[in-house]
Amino acid sequence: MPESLTSTAVEDVPCTHLDTVAKFFRALSDPTRLKLLEFILSGERTSAECMEHARISQPRVSVHLSCLVDCGYVSARRDGKKLRYSVGDPRVADLVVLARSLAADNSAALTCCTRIPDGGD
Repeated sequence: MPESLTSTAVEDVPCTHLDTVAKFFRALSDPTRLKLLEFILSGERTSAECMEHARISQPRVSVHLSCLVDCGYVSARRDGKKLRYSVGDPRVADLVVLARSLAADNSAALTCCTRIPDGGD
């Protein structure tokens, strides 16, 4: 466990928030949302740019971006008729990098896991 997450720090987190933490991870469990979030990490993006990057329709990209905004991963600002999306908290980038590293280190186990179905759009 990284030094920033010592067992004492984890023990200090009240158990009453487990549902909120689970919801926090469920928001990232959709591959399309994760793809959009990683795209936005590299800089501010419009919904049209997100649509082109994810190769999905405008209504679907709007639903996914709204989820990311509602859950606090992404911020949206109005620029004329367009919304521009960015990551407001640098810890989001840290979280994605850490998740990728953990997934790579555990890829064999994750590939064989039958309890959690593969995601899709």
